[in-house]
Amino acid sequence: MSTDATITGGANAPAVEAAAAIPPAELDRLTDDIVAALKSVYDPEIPADIYELGLIYKVDIGDDRKVAIDMTLTAPGCPVAGEMPGWVENAVSAVPGVQSCAVTMVFDPPWDQSRMSDEARVALDMW
Repeated sequence: MSTDATITGGANAPAVEAAAAIPPAELDRLTDDIVAALKSVYDPEIPADIYELGLIYKVDIGDDRKVAIDMTLTAPGCPVAGEMPGWVENAVSAVPGVQSCAVTMVFDPPWDQSRMSDEARVALDMW
């Protein structure tokens, strides 16, 4: 039975389920550090990070500290589609306590502007 923690995208407010093998304080630190790592990755064509853009659909933190991420792109034909998952994997793998990171590109549901945070809307002047 898995008791993995999950950070879910959407409104960009992580929802975390308790993970039995990771103490709560450590899980909170890991969650914060993973979100910070995700915020360090930018779409080179858009002046906002991928987390605030709503490109991260799901982050699972396993009891074994292996992280699995489902993400998307603003458009399937994005020129960095082949590179961006590697950028995300490298950023999250560098977080202290993370054992490994695997990124899966998904396109369902399709990304749209409603997934962006207020911070991304300000950066893109989309009010």
